[in-house]
Amino acid sequence: MRAAPSAVSRPRRQGRRWIPILRAGTGREVPHINATHTSSARALDDWLAQIRRFENDGEFFRAYDMTLQGLGQFPGDLALAHRAVLNLCNAGALPMARRKFVEYGLDASDQVEHLTLGGRLLKSEAFRRQGAGQASLLLAAAAQYGRAYAMARSAGHADSYFPGINLATLRLLVGDPTAAHGVAREVLDAIEPRLAAPGFADRDDAYWLLATGIEAWLVLGDLDRARALVAPALQASGRRYSDLASSVRQLRRLLVAQGLPETALVGFAPPAVAHYTGHMIASEGQDHRIQPGDEPALIAAIERAIDDNGIGSAYGSLAAGADLLFAEALLRRGAGLNVVLPFAVEDFIVASVLPFGAQWLPRFHAALARANTVRIATEGSHTGDDALMAYASHLAMGLAVLGGRNLCAPVRQLVIWDSLPARGGAGTAVDLARWARTGLPQTIIPCGPPVAAPAIAQPPTHAPLHRVDRAIRAMLFGDIKGFSKLGDDQMPAFAARVLGTLGDVLDRFGERVAFANSWGDAFFAVFDDARSAARCALEMQDEMARVDFAAAGLPEAMALRIGGHLGPVHRVDDPILHRPAYMGAHVVRAARIEPITPEGCVYVTESFAALLALEDEQDYACDYVGVTEAAKQYGAMRMFLLHRTEG
Repeated sequence: MRAAPSAVSRPRRQGRRWIPILRAGTGREVPHINATHTSSARALDDWLAQIRRFENDGEFFRAYDMTLQGLGQFPGDLALAHRAVLNLCNAGALPMARRKFVEYGLDASDQVEHLTLGGRLLKSEAFRRQGAGQASLLLAAAAQYGRAYAMARSAGHADSYFPGINLATLRLLVGDPTAAHGVAREVLDAIEPRLAAPGFADRDDAYWLLATGIEAWLVLGDLDRARALVAPALQASGRRYSDLASSVRQLRRLLVAQGLPETALVGFAPPAVAHYTGHMIASEGQDHRIQPGDEPALIAAIERAIDDNGIGSAYGSLAAGADLLFAEALLRRGAGLNVVLPFAVEDFIVASVLPFGAQWLPRFHAALARANTVRIATEGSHTGDDALMAYASHLAMGLAVLGGRNLCAPVRQLVIWDSLPARGGAGTAVDLARWARTGLPQTIIPCGPPVAAPAIAQPPTHAPLHRVDRAIRAMLFGDIKGFSKLGDDQMPAFAARVLGTLGDVLDRFGERVAFANSWGDAFFAVFDDARSAARCALEMQDEMARVDFAAAGLPEAMALRIGGHLGPVHRVDDPILHRPAYMGAHVVRAARIEPITPEGCVYVTESFAALLALEDEQDYACDYVGVTEAAKQYGAMRMFLLHRTEG
């Protein structure tokens, strides 16, 4: 699926790949690969390689979007279709994964890998349930894996161990240890000759064979033999972090089932995901907190922090100074770099790169070209407004948290800080304090001389004379399906039963609602945080589901749809309503979501999902539903279905 060309910055070419630049929250992205090869098979391999790059950083939504583009070039390709469904499953978007599994015809395939994928969908769904519902799904998954295992063994497939080990684990989880042990021993008998063969480490499937060995020994209750395979498995995994994450999820469940702590396999986890931030470097006439002479020592400290904390991927910006030092060190270490810029690249260069010396410009472009992903947090130009910088930082933090969840990986913040308090609404101290509220770990690298008292803030010489201040807010737009067909005599009942119900929900949130307005069947509400907005939206849907429309003389087909977004907005004094109001490009973006939301649902943007994760909210989940064309030709937007977590 291609987005509107006008909505996307021109991708920069680097080697055999193109760097996609996404305007965050919109899904406006056109990732390309260089498909100039004469061999179509080689071009398909390139698509799959690019997809795996996104997967390795936990960017499963991006990986899925790229499979759709690959399927546009290679319609019906089963390898791409398989990865599309697998990435949706890895991201937790199970309803969409099930639909695509059927749409691509994989449910009707008798190929072993497609049978096992069907088992994976059932298994993933089971772990969202509790009680009898979970048990029945686990049994169904075991049956699916059992069919695949029998078929693979009958055909003499070398990879029959894969459905086999899943069958063994599921039989143990459903309380049938005898069957589980029997299958686990069969699997070990099949793989141990390969584990002991010369040149085993060079095999393409070395990781999966070792991971299977770990799992089989755990099924049999032999923790020591399982632990003996951890180090070689980690070595064989390379940068295939999504594969490692899949194993970690399975093994943690197995450990719990065996009465062992999840940490029993010490060190068996994907590399950590980081958010990085820090001060800009000093330039003539400016009071910044890193001096040019500090660079060698800071680089050494950054590299130690990356190595000591096992950082495999990271999110942050590319300002001259700490940001670029982090980015360059991450790239030298082979870690995945994911860039979030607050506004247009050209404006960012003028605001945060060139004022500190022309020598930083080629370093900026080099890091940008090698980034796995690039997001532009907000449209429009730089206005000197701290809220744009803060929003980009918060978005990067939230994406790091989401990436860690997707990969079952530890998450931490890396900070270069001079221990001085914040000078405004954005900056290193603000980022550090915001991250600290999550309770996630931080590594602070000190910089600058010891200071007895906070320095007096000096405005940077490159800041514009006119500042337009904004605040980061969560927004909901909603309307009612069926309103336009109401008769005039039904309006009082609609106002009392429908709008009254929505108003009652808003009233519960009190001061957490910064602003609310309605017109006809529509409403607009602004909240200080994503958690409150998420809770309010779902409570509105709950209450609407309880309305007895027939008793009120209203059509029973009436339904509520809600769209949510989060971004920097202007708080203004409305001269018509004579009260505060909120305006801006992000308000417009929020308004374009509701018309494309199915009735009874709440759709939110990637930025809303990321900031909800940053608030460490475990009660809600955001399932990817794909890139969707927004209302009124606003462009394509990456959408998520908001719902409560189950269990």
